[in-house]
Amino acid sequence: MSAAAGNGRGDASRSTPLRVDAQRNLEHVLRAAREVFGELGYGAPMEDVARRARVGVGTVYRRFPSKDVLVRRIAEEETSRLTDQARAALGQEDEPWSALSRFLRTSVASGAGRLLPPQVLRVGVPDERAGHTDGAVFDEARVPQQRTQPGPGSAELRLVPEESVSADDAGAAALLDVVGQLVDRARAAGELRPDVSVSDVLLVIATAAPSLPDAAQQAAASARLLDILLEGLRSRPS
Repeated sequence: MSAAAGNGRGDASRSTPLRVDAQRNLEHVLRAAREVFGELGYGAPMEDVARRARVGVGTVYRRFPSKDVLVRRIAEEETSRLTDQARAALGQEDEPWSALSRFLRTSVASGAGRLLPPQVLRVGVPDERAGHTDGAVFDEARVPQQRTQPGPGSAELRLVPEESVSADDAGAAALLDVVGQLVDRARAAGELRPDVSVSDVLLVIATAAPSLPDAAQQAAASARLLDILLEGLRSRPS
């Protein structure tokens, strides 16, 4: 049994050379999956992906034996892209606020927020009576602990220590680490509100990426919303 077949991940497309037509179909499927999941979320059916790629659903399943495998592939690629954008901002911008805002703008412009991996963060509202957090919006949290103190009655991000991220989530851990560096720099410079966490920054990326039918309207809406959210993140002189 080959290594690609034995790992159970269905990722033979990464290691086995493909015929030209098979490679073209794979590219169509991946592009269609990014579009469909970006518009409808990861709950969209495989049939929608096949229809957008203009291939039979059997072709999709030959490359990705289950929807989970395809979702993981798209999420991994999106996480890698976000990490590269964060590293570029960190390495090329001297001013901490410029670095953070550049990362947010490039990420939102690329539509990354609509494809954030479900395991990256979780948002909840504190239930003081029960002593725990309810109201999860995202799936299992995988966010480093942040040194912040939410105010009474405020929404709270449920945070998990970075070391709890499993080996399978190494890509997510890398993203959280580099975004954490952007956050720490901006906070240390006094340009970021002290209560803002890594989770907040990722939530901004998700929030500022609405899915609208018209591309121009979508870009304009994203830019306008991000301007407003950036103003909310900045610290103000006391």
